[in-house]
Amino acid sequence: MKALITRKLGMTSILDEKGAATPVTLLSASPNVVTQLKNTDTDGYRALQLGFETNKRPAKPQAGHFKASKQSPKIVREFRITGDEEIEKDVGDQLAADSFEVGDIVSVTGVSKGKGFAGTIKRHNFHRGRKTHGGRSYRRPGSIGSMFPQRIFPGKKMAGQMGHEQVTTKNLSVAIIDTDLQVIGVKGAVPGPRKGIVLIKGTKS
Repeated sequence: MKALITRKLGMTSILDEKGAATPVTLLSASPNVVTQLKNTDTDGYRALQLGFETNKRPAKPQAGHFKASKQSPKIVREFRITGDEEIEKDVGDQLAADSFEVGDIVSVTGVSKGKGFAGTIKRHNFHRGRKTHGGRSYRRPGSIGSMFPQRIFPGKKMAGQMGHEQVTTKNLSVAIIDTDLQVIGVKGAVPGPRKGIVLIKGTKS
């Protein structure tokens, strides 16, 4: 199983043999530490728990959790293990950028940029109202229901909080591996702002 906790550095582009530019997102993959291996007997599910960087203000339960791996408190994330995937690592082992290879198919998960409270045009791509012949409803949502039933159905597209939600992008490929700088380059865009935490997990191609 290939998995890492990374930080988004930004985007750049690379040129292939024909001179075509390909957008690439760079991820900082400083060494991860295996902090726990969860199994169905004790935890009810299988997962690989990794620690990343340093948690500057851990609570006492979190600080004690890292005694088994003999590590300082870290930022922790879990990667679910499905099917018959095998884990070749043990608690305390380290994972780095060389866990992946160029050409690997991966899925990335991050928290998208928060846009605040947004109207229906920006949030759901609604059309604006006409600006001629006396039209005054330019950016209003329009009708949100009929006379019956006298309520709004759940899930109705309306104005509200936009962004700042977990997003997973699948079937991206690894374009760059730099073991000296501990950087992974992934083709395409990755959700989240710069310096945001991004989870990268290999998929079976």
